[in-house]
Amino acid sequence: MSAGAGASEDSPAERLPADGSSAGDAPLLEARDLGRGDRAGNWLIRHINLSIRPGERWLVSGPSGSGKTLLLRSLCLLDVPAEGKILWHGSSVAPRDVPAFRTQVVYLQQRAVAVAGTVEENLQQPFTYRHCPAGLVYQREAVLAALAEIGWSASFLNRETGHLSGGERQVLALLRAIQLEPQILLLDEPGTGLDEPTALAVEELVRNWYSASDRRATVWVTHDSRVSQRVASQVYRMPARQMSSG
Repeated sequence: MSAGAGASEDSPAERLPADGSSAGDAPLLEARDLGRGDRAGNWLIRHINLSIRPGERWLVSGPSGSGKTLLLRSLCLLDVPAEGKILWHGSSVAPRDVPAFRTQVVYLQQRAVAVAGTVEENLQQPFTYRHCPAGLVYQREAVLAALAEIGWSASFLNRETGHLSGGERQVLALLRAIQLEPQILLLDEPGTGLDEPTALAVEELVRNWYSASDRRATVWVTHDSRVSQRVASQVYRMPARQMSSG
């Protein structure tokens, strides 16, 4: 992720050691002069210029209320920008293509949502959607392998979602996302409120997914410095919030 042309020493983008990207890689996702305001005319985020390349692992940093969640939601077009544009592989995303785009740029919110039924029924559901990537089918063995890697048993698939803890819901949401083979995960404080073993399991699932291909990238929001040291190699610092529409 870079701050774009003309970035100075005051750029909000900061590259840390051990970055897996290459300067020659074309961006997967770009935000150009991105801005979004509220109904009162105040800018919530504005003048955001960044790009996310294959192999990059980003942390979005800033105080509460600086627009970190809004930025992540805007990157996957859950919140449509009021100004600027989002580019996917160098092109704008047409309205008809947004559902398919969101299978490749997946936003995972802090409090995961699940529908009634078992964990496995929730995992199977995305494959019934019209915009599911062509050729993908539910692979139970792959899910079981992912669970085994974090030390969870196959019995998790039979659990009713109404009886899951917040951490178990987060694991379900992450499994549901990565089985669609996205290129970018946008992770909005996924470990907040979780016990340490479950939070580490979430990190491990992300790490295993990321390591399986050199064409993937992650963007994290977390207030935990220990987590940021483990999951990120670059930092994007949110610019100061503009409170008027001038």
